[in-house]
Amino acid sequence: MKKIFLIKISLIILLVGCKTLNTDSENNAKEFISAIKLEASDPTSYANTITEKEFEKLLTDFASDDMEGRETGESGQKKAAAYLKSYYQNLNIPSPATIDYFQYIPKEFFNGSIKKSENVIAFLEGTEYPDELIVISAHYDHLGINANGGIYNGADDNGSGTTSILQIAEAFAKAKKEGAGPKRSILFLHFTGEEKGLYGSRYYTENPLFPLKNTVCDLNIDMIGRIDDEHSNAPNYIYIIGSDRLSNELHLINEAINNKYTLFNLDYKYNKKSDPNRFYYRSDHYNFAKNDIPIIFYFNGVHDDYHKITDEVDKINYDLLTKRSKLIFYTAWELANRKNRILLNADY
Repeated sequence: MKKIFLIKISLIILLVGCKTLNTDSENNAKEFISAIKLEASDPTSYANTITEKEFEKLLTDFASDDMEGRETGESGQKKAAAYLKSYYQNLNIPSPATIDYFQYIPKEFFNGSIKKSENVIAFLEGTEYPDELIVISAHYDHLGINANGGIYNGADDNGSGTTSILQIAEAFAKAKKEGAGPKRSILFLHFTGEEKGLYGSRYYTENPLFPLKNTVCDLNIDMIGRIDDEHSNAPNYIYIIGSDRLSNELHLINEAINNKYTLFNLDYKYNKKSDPNRFYYRSDHYNFAKNDIPIIFYFNGVHDDYHKITDEVDKINYDLLTKRSKLIFYTAWELANRKNRILLNADY
C-alpha cells in the first residue's frame, strides 16, 4: 500500500507540473494541495512576534503627517527612507554589501520632473544557500500633499505593506539570532516611485544587486490592512494574485501554508486573466514577473479611501493586518527553508 500511495502522489505532482492550475475555479486546485509536503520546521514562535500592538506603533509613525505623504523624491519620502534604514539598523539586519541601505535612483531615470529617489534594501544572508534569494517587497512611497494642504498619509496604501515587511524582518532576525536563520537569503526590498509608475522596482530589476537568476520569487505586499465592500460580511480573506502564473509549486505552497496556519479564504478573483482591473500588472511584483521570476501579490482590494487623504490609521483593521502578515511570513519561511528552490512551470 505504501508503494502504491507514493506512486499516486508522484503522478499528481507530475500532473500539476504539466499544466497551469485553474485558480479561476472555486476549487482553487485544492485537490492537489496534498501533493505538496511542507518541509520547513514550524516557525510559529517567530510568527507570534508579529503583533497588533507593534503594527499600531509602526503605522502611527510611518503614516503620520510628519512623513508629508511620502511623495517620490520629496522630503517626506526621504524621512520615510531614513525611518526604514534606522529600523533595520536597530534589528542588526545589514544592507547588501554594495550599498548603505539606499539604492539611489537618478533623476534621469524618472520621466518628467520627479527628483532623484532611493529604494531601501536590507539583507539577511542564508545559512546553506546564501546565493538564492527570497524577495519580500512593498512600495513605501505615496501621493504627497494636495493643493489644499491635505496629506495623503496612505495608511493602507502602502503603510500596511511597508510595516508588514518590518515585522516579518523582525521575526526572521529573531530566528537568526537564535541559530534558526533561513537557509536561503532574504532581501527586504522597499520600493520608491510605485505610485509614479513602478519606477523603483523597474530600476532594481534593471540594476539588481544580486543576479536575477538567483531570485527564487518575489512576495509583494500592497494594501493588506483593510476590508473591501465585497467582503464586509466575511472579512477573513486576502486576494492572491499571480501565484500560479509562473510556478504552480509556489501557488500550492501558499495554499498549503494557509491550510496549516492561517485559514483565510484565499480569493483569486483578481487573478483571472480576464480581470478588467489588471492588478497583476499594477504593482511592483510585475517587474519581477516579466523577468520570469515567480511572484505572489497579496492585496485586500480597493476601498472608499483609496488614493484619498482619508486613508488613515484609524481605519486599519489591525487583527487582519497581523494575520495576513503571518501568512506571508509563514510562506517566506517555507520557501527559504525547503531543500530545493521552487521550479518554474517551464522547468517541469
